[in-house]
Amino acid sequence: MATSYELRQPGTPENLPALTLSSNTFADGGVIPLSAASVWAGGSDLSPDLSWSGAPANTQSYAVTVFDPDAPTGVGFWHWSLVNVPAAVTSLAAGASKNPPAGSVQGYTDYGSSGYGGPCPPEGDPPHRYIFTVFALDIPSVPGIGAGSTGAFLTFSLRGHILALGTYTGLYSR
Repeated sequence: MATSYELRQPGTPENLPALTLSSNTFADGGVIPLSAASVWAGGSDLSPDLSWSGAPANTQSYAVTVFDPDAPTGVGFWHWSLVNVPAAVTSLAAGASKNPPAGSVQGYTDYGSSGYGGPCPPEGDPPHRYIFTVFALDIPSVPGIGAGSTGAFLTFSLRGHILALGTYTGLYSR
């Protein structure tokens, strides 16, 4: 059984108000479709749609991350980070990683590039969990974050600025 730490991305505090997340691409706890999987797994690297609600009134921006805690790396695997999403944006269309909201920045994935990299667990592994997290932040932009920023650096940089967060989990195996 997974611990609560494993169900949160590293660096996220506990006991924060919850955002409500939804997606038309897959159900929470359901299977991520092939279109959202990595091209190396036969997919299209098409980031799934996400919508959220319930942010505190003083939210100034959002950050979005996708993390696989089940990757056989010992430290998980970062699939996407998107930061400095304007507070007026409360949804991302499918494929938003190819045309992110104005002013936002996509960080560096563990694939070695910026943007969304879909699921591609090793063949034969049990289904991996892909945790999509949206963070409501009290600042309009996160200082020092750019296209070369890793998920670990981003979550470290969010410390002290997270007002609320929500998670949505998808499963994928090959």
